[in-house]
Amino acid sequence: MSERKDETRGDSNGYEVGYRKPPQHTRFRAGRSGNPAGRRKGVRNLATDVKRILKVPVKVKENGRSRKISTQEGALMVLREKALKGDARALDRFLELALRFNNDAGEIGLTQPLCPDDQAILAAYAEEVAAAAKPSTAAESPVDPTPSPAASSDRKAAK
Repeated sequence: MSERKDETRGDSNGYEVGYRKPPQHTRFRAGRSGNPAGRRKGVRNLATDVKRILKVPVKVKENGRSRKISTQEGALMVLREKALKGDARALDRFLELALRFNNDAGEIGLTQPLCPDDQAILAAYAEEVAAAAKPSTAAESPVDPTPSPAASSDRKAAK
């Protein structure tokens, strides 16, 4: 059998080796990565690149004046112009973006009035909610369903 260098499970400097105490010669070196083949620092992914590129300003001439807008806004303006000129594919994409991102809560449902059936359902529901919220009076309520403590003691004595 092979013999160990130190029978005391320590190194030559008196360092105790054991659970969560690895030998000093096997530890990670200071300033050196534990994964040297891993991703380099500062390398961006595609999502970061897309966001950065869409923010880059571009010059646009509008009404005879030059101004700077983001690349994203410029691309949307080009898409809008193509859609207005009759390009079916651009119109489809533009409308899809409009439906996806242009959904203000105040504008929904204001264009079409409700049909009579829907109005009747809403009126019945409003009456039901109003009736449930109205406090009941003593004349309308029958007998109080909760027994009094004296009545329950009388029943126990009768048994």
